[in-house]
Amino acid sequence: MHLFPRISAIALTVALATPAFAQDAEQSPATGQAPDSGEASLPDNAIVVTGERIRGQVETDVPPVVELDEGDIAAYGADSLADLIEQLAPQTGSASGRGSGRPVFLVNGRRVSGFREFRRYPPEAIVKVQVFPEEVALQYGYPADQRVINFILKDNFSSREVELEYGQPTRGGRSNGEVEFSQLTINGGNRLLFGAEFNTSSLLTEAERDIIQTESNTPTVAGDPDPAEFRSLASDSESIELETTWNTTFGEGARVPSLSLNANLDRSFSRSLSGLDTVLLTDPDGNSQLRAIDDDPITRRTKSTTASLGSSFNAPIADWDLALTVDATRGWNTTRTDQRRDTNALVEAAAAGEIDIAGDLGSLPTGGIEQADSRTYTLDSLLTLTGRPILLPSGEVNVTAKAGFNLDGIDSEDTRNPGVETSLDRRELLAGLNLAIPLASAREGFLAPLGELTLDLGGGVEDLSDFGLLTNWNAGLNWRPSDSLSLQASYSVREQAPGIAQLGNPQIVDLNVPVYDFTTGDTVLANVVTGGNPDLLAETQHDIKLAASYDFDLFDRSNFRVEYVRNRSDDVTESFPLLTPAIEAAFPDRVTRESGQLVELDRRAVTFAERGSSRIRYGFNFFGRVGSESEGGSRSGRGGMMARIASAAAGSGAQSQGQGQGPGGGTSDRARFQQLREQFCSSEGQPDISQLPERMQQRLRGENGEVDPERVAQARERICSADGMQAREEMEAARIRLCTGWNPADPAASTPVDLAALPERVRERLAGPDGQVDPERLNQLRARVCAAPGGERGPGGEAGDAGDPPAAGGETRGGDGRGRGGGSGGTGGGQGRWNLSVYHTIELENYAVIANGIPQLDLLDGDALSGSGVSRHNVTMEGGLFHNGLGARLSVNYASGSQVDDLSFHDLATFDLRLFMNLEQQQWLAGDDPGFLKGARLSLRVDNLFDAHQRVTDETGTVPLSYQPWLVDPLGRTFEIEFRKVF
Repeated sequence: MHLFPRISAIALTVALATPAFAQDAEQSPATGQAPDSGEASLPDNAIVVTGERIRGQVETDVPPVVELDEGDIAAYGADSLADLIEQLAPQTGSASGRGSGRPVFLVNGRRVSGFREFRRYPPEAIVKVQVFPEEVALQYGYPADQRVINFILKDNFSSREVELEYGQPTRGGRSNGEVEFSQLTINGGNRLLFGAEFNTSSLLTEAERDIIQTESNTPTVAGDPDPAEFRSLASDSESIELETTWNTTFGEGARVPSLSLNANLDRSFSRSLSGLDTVLLTDPDGNSQLRAIDDDPITRRTKSTTASLGSSFNAPIADWDLALTVDATRGWNTTRTDQRRDTNALVEAAAAGEIDIAGDLGSLPTGGIEQADSRTYTLDSLLTLTGRPILLPSGEVNVTAKAGFNLDGIDSEDTRNPGVETSLDRRELLAGLNLAIPLASAREGFLAPLGELTLDLGGGVEDLSDFGLLTNWNAGLNWRPSDSLSLQASYSVREQAPGIAQLGNPQIVDLNVPVYDFTTGDTVLANVVTGGNPDLLAETQHDIKLAASYDFDLFDRSNFRVEYVRNRSDDVTESFPLLTPAIEAAFPDRVTRESGQLVELDRRAVTFAERGSSRIRYGFNFFGRVGSESEGGSRSGRGGMMARIASAAAGSGAQSQGQGQGPGGGTSDRARFQQLREQFCSSEGQPDISQLPERMQQRLRGENGEVDPERVAQARERICSADGMQAREEMEAARIRLCTGWNPADPAASTPVDLAALPERVRERLAGPDGQVDPERLNQLRARVCAAPGGERGPGGEAGDAGDPPAAGGETRGGDGRGRGGGSGGTGGGQGRWNLSVYHTIELENYAVIANGIPQLDLLDGDALSGSGVSRHNVTMEGGLFHNGLGARLSVNYASGSQVDDLSFHDLATFDLRLFMNLEQQQWLAGDDPGFLKGARLSLRVDNLFDAHQRVTDETGTVPLSYQPWLVDPLGRTFEIEFRKVF
């Protein structure tokens, strides 16, 4: 008898023949209600099958936007969690129009001090990734303007990782390299990470991209140096980074205190060129020549050092969960810029006829160096207390109370303002409360026809030392009328202060910056002022969001999501907009002209009277498989307790060292399977379960997270006893009878089952109130059993999971068996993975009111605030295929064209390609013994595959000099080769 048909029988035995896990559910009702309600009142012959919430999942009724298991994660070919998040941009990006855009990050369902804490973790250390919509951020103390990503880690994992990268544009001129090392150890709740990274990039000049120079910048004497060779498009830079993270738990179990510490040190250097010193000389006869004094460029050198320390502490307090995160950063930045030399003596000598304006000008003393120094410090802390203190007929009320203290400061000085030192700091106290109140619940049997309906109510205050009191409040509805459909609606009002850097950054003047002057239609070289503006005001935001998500049966799993967002803001802090005539009229003191020519532009931030926008974003996520299943593979990677042992035979040992492909990820090793079974069955007392799959370990643990002797005994009775073997053989025969002729696409067309041949206990559980077999229950049983590994598939049938059915009521809090458009499925032995995500954003309106009395700017119809217009349509696509250790990923970004006055910004589409190969899986290369190639991967990444550049033209079809394609995007198509080795 083959292994997996036996496993299917065992899965059926676990699901039907023994009530062990159904009894668990009766002993621990989901809502904590008394045993005499809900499931306890079910008849004895009811089929009650429950699922346990996976350790580390987020407890919420809001379904994930996407879920990835180990096989899905491996298909992305990412080298770190930071890389994985970058590739998940279509799913993790928010259409809220607020915040930084970076999601809220959780590890094992708990808040962490920051992304820095785990960004270097290898993807092999992850069991599951969950991406939730913005509403879930509220229960963790954050505003609902960023999505939530939860990483569930393996219990045991160890790896050392080395990465070597080299890249450059295909047109040459610049190169970059990276060397990275990390070491990670996970032992239950204890984790330790060390990481180091070195990056270097070379200089790229305008001459290397054939940038056309303006007449006012081009020397008129042959033999003078070309200024394009001394103006950089990309700086020369180096950086080194060191970090470590330590996590530990105090005690054993699911709800035990935990502590993490993270330290990071980053030091970087950069050098950029701003052209040459030039002078216009005129002789006594009125002849003029523009001369470059010499070939010593005006150089800016920047040195930055950043030290960071973060910590998080989580602990239970009675029935509440306390989480405290603290993140502190200290930064030092020094910018040294060459000053222009004094050319007055040359001008006077030329006017007096004392020098040949086309001859040798001699040497001039240097102009000295301007230096701007800034020292910044930040401290962000957030304390949350989460619990469910109120029990309603519809379920428990989730309460999140938060308090925090934030500190921001900047000290700066500039030699251009001797004796003047800028010192600003902001101290912020905040407090807030959020309630998630269930209004209806099918799970609890209250207003069940409505499904799951929850009301979110929240509010908070912030006291800023430099702005006073700010308030915020929000209200929202989360409705899940069925397992497949979820709806959200929210309204929020928030007061927001400008950032401390926008207020207090030191003022810096960049020399000879190309600026397009809309007033004259010319591109000129002007001095540009940047830095802080202490006169900025506080902003008031009003936001509406409507969203819907639907899961549908296509391929392995698929979903559709659509969102509508409307933003309104008053007194908005904005970067200085594009210098159109309207902008110049609104801010005349920011523009300096001489004889009508622009010579200086102050681009420090400004306050607009009003901003408004609205958009629709919709998208699809598809996940599927390629190739055929091998004998040891299963479509879902699950299939009951013994299937998990078989899964361990294939991959658990490798997983513990960071080399596994995930559950069900390889062909079965019968000897290994038998060894694990004998070990589990022969050991006395408490067995060593560390080699068993994670999900089986969870089945054998009690509520305190420790191995439950009673559960172990029940498992041994089912797996190891002679009676258990007889039951498994009996159930295998029952499975064959149930699945023969089963048609999942049309159950009514299925071949009838010989009910008399089924085991008596199965018939008992299928019986209705009248004592006869209930046809609906029979169809449900056939669908579940025949989708298991070894089950016969009818038309349209897919392998599924008989040994791990969904929870009673059809769901488990924090994610159900459906996968949510990317849910859990094993790697599937012998099968590959593919996925495709496509999102389209349509800007419905986008406008700005700069000041009262000035006409409104329509940013979708010719007006602009930045160097380009606002695209009405944006499309992002990310997809890939992974099979037999070979993978390919393709990302596409499209932005429709826009118009700014007489400038046309044409459509732009860029394609990024990534190819990767797991070397140890290539038999032609690694042979039977991969040796050094074990855990090695080679990747090729090509960004901007078709070397696309946005074309900008004026009304005559001419490209303005400041919008030359290589000036806007100096790199174009780039490639990067990476070698990664995991030990």
